[in-house]
Amino acid sequence: MRENREVYISKKISYALRHNPEKYGLHLASDGSVEMGTFLRAMNDMHHFDPPLTEADIRKIMEHADKQRFAIEDGRIRALYGHSFQVKVEHEEAVPPAILYHGTAHRFYDSIMEKGLLPMVRQYVHMSADIETAQQVGKRRDNHPLILTVDAARAYADGVVFYVGNDKVWLADRIPPEYLRRL
Repeated sequence: MRENREVYISKKISYALRHNPEKYGLHLASDGSVEMGTFLRAMNDMHHFDPPLTEADIRKIMEHADKQRFAIEDGRIRALYGHSFQVKVEHEEAVPPAILYHGTAHRFYDSIMEKGLLPMVRQYVHMSADIETAQQVGKRRDNHPLILTVDAARAYADGVVFYVGNDKVWLADRIPPEYLRRL
């Protein structure tokens, strides 16, 4: 069964803005944004959406999404987090909640406790503001994921920089192991 149009389009938007803008002929600004008209032309040219994709469609997808993945500001669209391409997207530094969560596979525990949380193929380490989101993320790699707590208050006080991803996702360049604990 083919997934519904909104889910399908959301995945294509994510791919274009987070992973492969070059495939669409997109040149993102340092904040990861691109002019909306340029983006819509690229998406419609690549995927031949019928009816053609519009800004209203994207806003509807954003309104119904379980997670805030995109932002539209000043006629531009950008992904909020999760970029895997070479140009590092700038995010706003912010004071994090006292505790954050990270969901992962059990097989990575020893390495994480030795090296800390590293961005791996992504640009930043992703952490969640709530346990449920961390569990959803962790289930991508393990049916019964390991949930780590991040002592974000102490890490921030010690100079670790945190960035806002969205209302549920926080980012950092790296989280040393001394700020991590198994839930």
